[in-house]
Amino acid sequence: MIVTNTVKQTKEQIKKWQKAGKSIGFVPTMGYLHEGHQSLIQESIAHNDITVVSIFVNPTQFGANEDLDKYPRDFAADSSLCQEAGVDLIFHPEPDAMYPPGFCSLVDITRLKYSLCGKSRPDHFQGVCTVVAKLFNIVNPDRAYFGQKDAQQLTIIKQMAKDLDFDIEIVGCQIIREADGLAKSSRNSYLTPQQREQATILNKALVQAQSHARSGFTDIAGLKEEMIATINTMPLADIDYVEIVDSKTLEPVMEFNDDILIALAVRFGATRLIDNTTIPFKQEEK
Repeated sequence: MIVTNTVKQTKEQIKKWQKAGKSIGFVPTMGYLHEGHQSLIQESIAHNDITVVSIFVNPTQFGANEDLDKYPRDFAADSSLCQEAGVDLIFHPEPDAMYPPGFCSLVDITRLKYSLCGKSRPDHFQGVCTVVAKLFNIVNPDRAYFGQKDAQQLTIIKQMAKDLDFDIEIVGCQIIREADGLAKSSRNSYLTPQQREQATILNKALVQAQSHARSGFTDIAGLKEEMIATINTMPLADIDYVEIVDSKTLEPVMEFNDDILIALAVRFGATRLIDNTTIPFKQEEK
């Protein structure tokens, strides 16, 4: 396995593989890898000749009072996981390699960024789009793999790739969960034992909403209210949002007449967790 730290090193190695006719799969991460990341890596390895993983805690997607400085980092463990999984190259740059002195270009997106996480993190998706666009240009992959847990991010990346004519297949992969249903996240490590126990309410609220929606329950406002009431049974839960939106436009819906995304963000102490589920709309057969 190769580890590179500079854009030049990475591009040179990628070009060698591409010249040899190898297909490139890419998994962008911020490190502190877990089973969710591992599942993305496995998908890439299954469908590409070469798999590249980036490990970079991107400062431009963190707000002024967010957790950039304390975001968990463990490159030794990350490197070991990648080695065992069969990754071919880790791109592990320092911030100055990605944002050298004088850097002043940003990639932004409209419409899709204003709902859900964008309401409380207004600059977040500009930072995401900027770093992902840079990584796409550096790695130049055939396919890139993202987790469905960050559903808004996945939708935005797909739109950005389409709008900017990146010739890259964006592959969304299913959410990987703990045995008790909590979605895998690097931020789970911040939770106290009591917060960790209460955080399972997020998946329980989503499963409850899934059951109602699939049984023909059409009261979207009532569904949302029920989820909020369920989450609020846990005293440590502080709801940022619970939203039911169109899965493509991310606009709020009042009727279940297309595929819907049920998404939430909830804080436990200083730790903000997100989760979601998508429910396909099935029209009645005539």
